[in-house]
Amino acid sequence: MRYSQMLIPTLKEAPSDAEIPSHQLMIRAGLMRKVASGTYTYLPLGFRALNKVINIVREEMNRSGAQEILMPAVQPIELWQQTGRDVDYGETMAKFERPTRSA
Repeated sequence: MRYSQMLIPTLKEAPSDAEIPSHQLMIRAGLMRKVASGTYTYLPLGFRALNKVINIVREEMNRSGAQEILMPAVQPIELWQQTGRDVDYGETMAKFERPTRSA
């Protein structure tokens, strides 16, 4: 794909809520966009860079004999209750109810 056809929405000014210089630069360069507090969307250029880093780490892990795993993003509430993090996150934590079985 041609560079002129890629989605790279750059910004001249750093966002006011971006405090860390690397964060400011990644947003200004069009690598990612903020969705909510602590949640970001990787834009095409940032996603390509992320995939390159993932592949480098994967190659090094394979070379050293390490094994890769993929963990779930949704975890049982009991894990969070053991450390009190369920109270710390409060209403900001997404919570799901188990479906009831119908006869």
